[in-house]
Amino acid sequence: MLLSTLLITSLLGWARCQDSQSMTPEEKTVIRDQIVEMFDHAYGSYMKYAYPADELMPLSCRGRVRGQEPNRGDIDDSLGKFSLTLIDTLDTLVVLNKLDEFEDAVRKAMTDVRLDNDVVVSVFETNIRVLGGLLGAHVMADLLRQRGGRMQWYRDELLHMAKELGHRLLPAFNTTSGLPYPKVNLRYGVLNPLSRTGTESDTCTACAGTMILEFAALSRLSGDFIFEEHARKALDVLWQRRQKGSDLVGTVINIHNEEWVRRESGVGAGIDSYYEYLMKAYILLGDNLFLDRFNIHYSAIMKYISQPPLLLNVHMHNPTVSVRSWMDSLLAFFPGLQVLRGDLKPAIETHEMLYQVTKQHKFLPEAFTTEFRVHWGQHLLRPEFAESTYYLYKATGDPYYLRVGQSIVEKLNAYARVPCGFAAVQDVRTGTHEDRMDSFFLAEMFKYLYLLFTDKSQLPIDIDDYIFTTEAHLLPVSLSTTQPPCRGNNTETVPVAKEEDLFTHSCPSMETLFPNNPSFAKTIRDSYKYLTGVGRAFHPLPVREIDLPLHDNGMEPVEFLKSMGISLTPLNEVFAGHAAGLKRLKIFLKEHKGVYRVKLVAEVSHTTEEDEVMPHVVQLISPPFLGRTVLTAGPAKFGLDLTKQEHGVKGSIVKASPYAACEPLDGAVDLKGHIALALRGECMFVAKARRLQEAGAIGVIFIDHREGSNSQDTPLFQMVGDGDSTEDITLPLVFLFSHEGAVLTAALEEHHNVDVLLLPKERQLGHGKTEKPLGMNIKLRLAEEGELEHGPATGPTLEFVLENQELFLKEEEEEEEEELRGPQQPRQGQFKGSKASDQTKQCSAHSSQSKNSDRRQDANP
Repeated sequence: MLLSTLLITSLLGWARCQDSQSMTPEEKTVIRDQIVEMFDHAYGSYMKYAYPADELMPLSCRGRVRGQEPNRGDIDDSLGKFSLTLIDTLDTLVVLNKLDEFEDAVRKAMTDVRLDNDVVVSVFETNIRVLGGLLGAHVMADLLRQRGGRMQWYRDELLHMAKELGHRLLPAFNTTSGLPYPKVNLRYGVLNPLSRTGTESDTCTACAGTMILEFAALSRLSGDFIFEEHARKALDVLWQRRQKGSDLVGTVINIHNEEWVRRESGVGAGIDSYYEYLMKAYILLGDNLFLDRFNIHYSAIMKYISQPPLLLNVHMHNPTVSVRSWMDSLLAFFPGLQVLRGDLKPAIETHEMLYQVTKQHKFLPEAFTTEFRVHWGQHLLRPEFAESTYYLYKATGDPYYLRVGQSIVEKLNAYARVPCGFAAVQDVRTGTHEDRMDSFFLAEMFKYLYLLFTDKSQLPIDIDDYIFTTEAHLLPVSLSTTQPPCRGNNTETVPVAKEEDLFTHSCPSMETLFPNNPSFAKTIRDSYKYLTGVGRAFHPLPVREIDLPLHDNGMEPVEFLKSMGISLTPLNEVFAGHAAGLKRLKIFLKEHKGVYRVKLVAEVSHTTEEDEVMPHVVQLISPPFLGRTVLTAGPAKFGLDLTKQEHGVKGSIVKASPYAACEPLDGAVDLKGHIALALRGECMFVAKARRLQEAGAIGVIFIDHREGSNSQDTPLFQMVGDGDSTEDITLPLVFLFSHEGAVLTAALEEHHNVDVLLLPKERQLGHGKTEKPLGMNIKLRLAEEGELEHGPATGPTLEFVLENQELFLKEEEEEEEEELRGPQQPRQGQFKGSKASDQTKQCSAHSSQSKNSDRRQDANP
């Protein structure tokens, strides 16, 4: 009877748990309406306060116009004075059924937007945001025109604009390799003397490999095949330059000699959308070649990079070793890509890990460690996590993902909403805002959230007829059948992947993925429910089970776990004393030959905080500062270790030119023997440091390019390298936030010759000075018997008491001594067993000590 009661109670609890995850149509409607209101607030604020500027500054309630605001480095390369946010948002208006607003916005784009501005822009960002935005909007406008009623006046103007922009991007492909330059001048191209670009030699893999969807769609829609040909050529080069042993690619490649500059391989920043576009190029264009390449890469990713639920960067030439202990937020798109591939188990695992991180930090930090601590605290309102949530819900139908989407909506409203839109979070640990609302927030975030809570029948378009670009712009999958393919396609063919699975050449099937098992996703998620320790309902178990792939030598999982501070326990030790459990294990292993996965049972131990940052300072020591102006700075994990320099590094400061120090330096001779100032952004810290070191600088102070950042509100961080060796960098490097940097540059402008000292904060000049203890020599002599009976000595006396082998010093007034001692006790210390002899001791006492203070003070003899 008791057992039946317990069973019924458990079932009722399970049913309640399931009901709590489900969502009624009324609830979905409320959330959908909330998303529309949020979009109206963001888009309305842009149109009211910023248009025709590229982006909204939501804290300042004004538009961001390039050249009129402080330079932010490579972040500003997205801005081309072409009303970026308007164009990026056009097809979102259609998805949200705001057709009147869409028609009005298209008219504005046609009349107000110019694409021939004398401005240097990122080829990658301009392609995915502006060219993709124009193409997606053209497809939507054409669809509405064909339906009748709306857009009857439209004459393919957006397509003509897209073609013009495509031709303005083409000069970037004028390289011997076919890999595009990372930047182009919209008016003058790349090699024109007026272009102010063309000196770059490197580009990221994603930058070169994320062109095929937009360029192929432009070719198919316009009939001009030059765009698709160039995009295919760039993909060919990346494929040919993959590491043949591992089938992985690096992060940065030289566009002239095709050599890898950064050999770090992962699925996050720098590579992410290259893999995405191989899969989606197959879907859009129907070309098996792209699917074959993707499958080969995907097998390598799952073999080397995927350590469920983590995705860790490895070295492309030595992929069994992870090269860093943190992940960036851009990899949050990958579970969505895995859904398209049909590989749902690792997609669910990684997504759940990301969800747990958002629970811990409110948003996904820009980067976080394998122990889920913040590595870079910034959150730019990125949409990748919402994107994967949408894909997983569509694949599983599990209402759990609706609840995840609901939490995204609630956190955006609670922590990012401001009176003039939504503001990026400068640091998730402090909640401080940053004065930026990137265009992708409107292009992607609201699109995925709205689709998550909207049934297909409620949409103005059939969403299944379109593929999302990496910026969530809509391109019709019918392009492969209704438009002619690229002429003379010489794209290199590849052999079919050796290891194929159910989804190598087919789309995922719900019946195959979930055979009569609606709780499939839940059973996978439950293993990672309390991964970060947030919301743990029960006491932690003494062991935690972690499922990891066993690679060729069996050592990688062990090394991976050790890097996480996890000590390993062999299975035979875990099952020691549990004969039944060991017997079951042996039976399982016998019946499952060929299953190459092992379960490592590990005890999780607390480790010391390795990422604790030691504050450094930049101390101004020349007149009129004389050490009184001290600026808090962050250190670097490479270069000269200032903690090992007794007196720090001293020198006068000189501003690098160009300030970002990413291009050949002007007047490099002026830097020799000085400490250089360089602006953060445009290239890696390592590249700047090497260039400045070659110029003869004896140190570098990097200054943050983000407006308003300061050491009071933003936690310090350590600058890191690029994944390759940094042993050649031997000069000291420190980092100042923009507030402290402004103090330093203002001092330089006013006084021209400013000397500074770079050193750890604890060693700054004048730091921790206290009154020098009063030193005295005291001569001790043991009194002869009866010597002190002639009367008390006058004035204060010092009494040394030997107690527990420690020496204590007392200062006493004579009157107190008489009261405490009594008439028969001697006034000087008696040392039992000591011979009468002269002894001299060095003692110290603080002259400011009050006579009412505690009389026992530790003294160091």
